[in-house]
Amino acid sequence: MKNIVVGVSDAETSHVAGRQAFELAEQFGATVHVVTAVEAGEHVVIEVGSDRFEIDDVDNARQAVDSFIRTLAPKVEWRIHALDAKPATALIEVAEQVRADLIVVGNVRMQGIGRVLGSVGRDVVHHAPCSVLIVKTV
Repeated sequence: MKNIVVGVSDAETSHVAGRQAFELAEQFGATVHVVTAVEAGEHVVIEVGSDRFEIDDVDNARQAVDSFIRTLAPKVEWRIHALDAKPATALIEVAEQVRADLIVVGNVRMQGIGRVLGSVGRDVVHHAPCSVLIVKTV
Protein backbone atom coordinates (compact mmCIF):
# COMPACT_ATOMS: atom_id res chain seq x y z
CA MET A 1 0.00 0.00 0.00
CA LYS A 2 1.55 3.29 -1.14
CA ASN A 3 -1.18 5.96 -1.13
CA ILE A 4 -4.09 6.46 1.26
CA VAL A 5 -6.69 9.18 0.65
CA VAL A 6 -8.77 10.44 3.56
CA GLY A 7 -11.46 13.09 3.81
CA VAL A 8 -11.02 15.56 6.67
CA SER A 9 -13.00 18.66 7.53
CA ASP A 10 -13.52 20.66 10.70
CA ALA A 11 -15.95 17.98 11.99
CA GLU A 12 -14.66 15.82 14.84
CA THR A 13 -16.06 12.72 13.15
CA SER A 14 -13.79 13.30 10.16
CA HIS A 15 -10.86 13.57 12.56
CA VAL A 16 -11.57 9.99 13.67
CA ALA A 17 -11.23 8.87 10.06
CA GLY A 18 -8.11 11.00 9.69
CA ARG A 19 -6.45 9.41 12.70
CA GLN A 20 -7.29 5.94 11.36
CA ALA A 21 -5.77 6.79 7.97
CA PHE A 22 -2.51 7.96 9.56
CA GLU A 23 -2.34 4.83 11.75
CA LEU A 24 -2.73 2.64 8.66
CA ALA A 25 -0.16 4.68 6.77
CA GLU A 26 2.37 4.19 9.55
CA GLN A 27 1.82 0.41 9.44
CA PHE A 28 2.30 0.27 5.67
CA GLY A 29 4.74 3.15 5.13
CA ALA A 30 2.18 4.87 2.89
CA THR A 31 1.71 8.52 2.00
CA VAL A 32 -1.52 10.09 3.26
CA HIS A 33 -3.38 12.42 0.91
CA VAL A 34 -5.74 14.46 3.08
CA VAL A 35 -8.65 15.87 1.11
CA THR A 36 -10.76 18.76 2.30
CA ALA A 37 -13.51 20.12 0.10
CA VAL A 38 -15.57 23.28 0.26
CA GLU A 39 -18.53 23.27 -2.07
CA ALA A 40 -19.09 26.68 -3.66
CA GLY A 41 -16.29 28.22 -1.64
CA GLU A 42 -16.04 31.98 -1.63
CA HIS A 43 -13.06 34.24 -2.15
CA VAL A 44 -13.72 37.72 -0.81
CA VAL A 45 -11.42 40.74 -0.82
CA ILE A 46 -12.14 43.48 1.70
CA GLU A 47 -10.32 46.78 1.54
CA VAL A 48 -10.44 49.17 4.47
CA GLY A 49 -8.34 52.24 3.91
CA SER A 50 -4.89 50.98 2.94
CA ASP A 51 -5.51 47.53 4.46
CA ARG A 52 -6.52 44.62 2.28
CA PHE A 53 -8.00 41.40 3.67
CA GLU A 54 -8.63 38.25 1.67
CA ILE A 55 -11.00 35.58 2.88
CA ASP A 56 -10.87 32.32 0.99
CA ASP A 57 -13.01 29.39 2.17
CA VAL A 58 -10.78 26.79 0.50
CA ASP A 59 -7.62 28.27 2.00
CA ASN A 60 -9.28 28.48 5.43
CA ALA A 61 -10.25 24.80 5.16
CA ARG A 62 -6.68 23.91 4.19
CA GLN A 63 -5.30 25.77 7.23
CA ALA A 64 -7.77 24.08 9.62
CA VAL A 65 -6.85 20.64 8.29
CA ASP A 66 -3.14 21.45 8.47
CA SER A 67 -3.53 22.41 12.14
CA PHE A 68 -5.35 19.15 12.88
CA ILE A 69 -2.71 17.02 11.13
CA ARG A 70 0.12 18.72 13.00
CA THR A 71 -1.52 17.70 16.31
CA LEU A 72 -1.09 14.08 15.18
CA ALA A 73 2.67 14.53 14.70
CA PRO A 74 2.61 12.10 11.77
CA LYS A 75 5.61 9.91 11.08
CA VAL A 76 4.70 9.43 7.42
CA GLU A 77 4.65 11.67 4.38
CA TRP A 78 1.41 13.58 3.87
CA ARG A 79 -0.13 16.18 1.58
CA ILE A 80 -3.25 18.31 1.77
CA HIS A 81 -5.52 18.63 -1.24
CA ALA A 82 -7.99 21.50 -0.70
CA LEU A 83 -10.62 21.73 -3.41
CA ASP A 84 -13.67 23.74 -4.31
CA ALA A 85 -15.87 20.72 -5.00
CA LYS A 86 -18.38 18.30 -3.50
CA PRO A 87 -16.60 16.13 -0.91
CA ALA A 88 -17.23 12.80 -2.66
CA THR A 89 -16.12 14.20 -6.01
CA ALA A 90 -12.96 15.63 -4.45
CA LEU A 91 -12.07 12.32 -2.78
CA ILE A 92 -12.55 10.35 -5.98
CA GLU A 93 -10.59 12.87 -8.09
CA VAL A 94 -7.62 12.86 -5.74
CA ALA A 95 -7.73 9.06 -5.44
CA GLU A 96 -7.54 8.79 -9.23
CA GLN A 97 -4.73 11.38 -9.48
CA VAL A 98 -2.50 9.72 -6.88
CA ARG A 99 -3.48 6.15 -7.81
CA ALA A 100 -4.71 5.52 -4.29
CA ASP A 101 -4.77 2.05 -2.81
CA LEU A 102 -7.38 3.02 -0.23
CA ILE A 103 -9.87 5.79 0.54
CA VAL A 104 -10.80 6.29 4.19
CA VAL A 105 -14.07 8.05 5.10
CA GLY A 106 -16.19 8.33 8.21
CA ASN A 107 -19.61 6.74 8.55
CA VAL A 108 -21.55 9.92 9.25
CA ARG A 109 -24.93 9.82 7.50
CA MET A 110 -24.43 6.17 6.51
CA GLN A 111 -27.34 5.17 8.74
CA GLY A 112 -31.07 5.79 8.82
CA ILE A 113 -32.45 8.51 6.56
CA GLY A 114 -28.93 9.32 5.33
CA ARG A 115 -29.00 6.13 3.26
CA VAL A 116 -32.02 7.38 1.35
CA LEU A 117 -30.84 10.97 0.92
CA GLY A 118 -27.27 10.10 0.05
CA SER A 119 -23.95 10.55 1.73
CA VAL A 120 -20.30 11.12 0.96
CA GLY A 121 -19.45 7.58 2.02
CA ARG A 122 -22.09 6.01 -0.19
CA ASP A 123 -21.07 8.06 -3.22
CA VAL A 124 -17.39 7.25 -2.69
CA VAL A 125 -18.10 3.52 -2.33
CA HIS A 126 -20.03 3.49 -5.61
CA HIS A 127 -17.46 5.44 -7.66
CA ALA A 128 -14.08 4.83 -6.03
CA PRO A 129 -11.18 3.60 -8.17
CA CYS A 130 -9.86 1.57 -5.20
CA SER A 131 -10.90 -0.04 -1.93
CA VAL A 132 -12.80 2.07 0.62
CA LEU A 133 -12.65 1.85 4.40
CA ILE A 134 -15.69 3.22 6.24
CA VAL A 135 -14.56 4.13 9.77
CA LYS A 136 -17.12 3.99 12.57
CA THR A 137 -17.03 7.54 13.92
CA VAL A 138 -20.18 7.69 16.05
